[in-house]
Amino acid sequence: MIDSIYIGATGMQAQQLNVDVIANNLANVNTTGFKKNRVSFEDTFYQAIHQPSNLGYTSPASTPIAIGMGTLVSSNSKSFTQGDIKATESPYDVAIRGNGLFEVLLPDGSSAYTRHGALKVTQDGLLGTNHGYELKQQVQIPADILELVIDSQGKVLGRSSSENKLVELGQIELSSLPNLEGLQALGENLFIATEKAGQVQNGRPGEDGLGLLSQGYLESSNVKLAEEMVNLVLAQRAYELNAKIIQASDEMLSISNNLRR
Repeated sequence: MIDSIYIGATGMQAQQLNVDVIANNLANVNTTGFKKNRVSFEDTFYQAIHQPSNLGYTSPASTPIAIGMGTLVSSNSKSFTQGDIKATESPYDVAIRGNGLFEVLLPDGSSAYTRHGALKVTQDGLLGTNHGYELKQQVQIPADILELVIDSQGKVLGRSSSENKLVELGQIELSSLPNLEGLQALGENLFIATEKAGQVQNGRPGEDGLGLLSQGYLESSNVKLAEEMVNLVLAQRAYELNAKIIQASDEMLSISNNLRR
């Protein structure tokens, strides 16, 4: 059997996954805080082939020829480049300008991380995400709050109907990890730390390399529409070329099978 059929099949399979990833990126082009995926490829193992000598037999001492056997997807990682910062004028919207993630608590008590800064007050009166996950810092927001201020270094201030001035309510911290690409996506713009991500470091915004907070702003998706459309065209063309390889190999097999003496 001609190996090019299998080689073309690996190319088609890899490019199909590439198209799937690009489609997901494009579907989330307007998702707040979304981080696009990047597909990386690698060549597969090589097959050593010994060329026959002029006498018609293969010499053990002859130098083998290495023939590649196709391609594989080596990784599908997240790109944590920052998206555009857009104004919303909502006091509960907070964008991170620079490095860092918000740490939230999952229902089982474990931690997850997000760049999605659209916050709200949960049923328990705590500051959390719009999906109801509380911030780890457990910032209590009074029910009669009239004014909420979150400064660039994460200090939360509020003025209730019974107060004439702003009162400190809590402190928002940010988390950083050495290898953000090691985070595992959960959906809902949440990530969990894995061993590949490294040790989590927490601190106040603006300290130890962490970014600053901007109240009344949200970070947009970092998907660039023009870039993804170019990648989609390239992936489609690569898929077509690999299909052509299979078609040409099948025709060659058909010719050899139909040879007559």
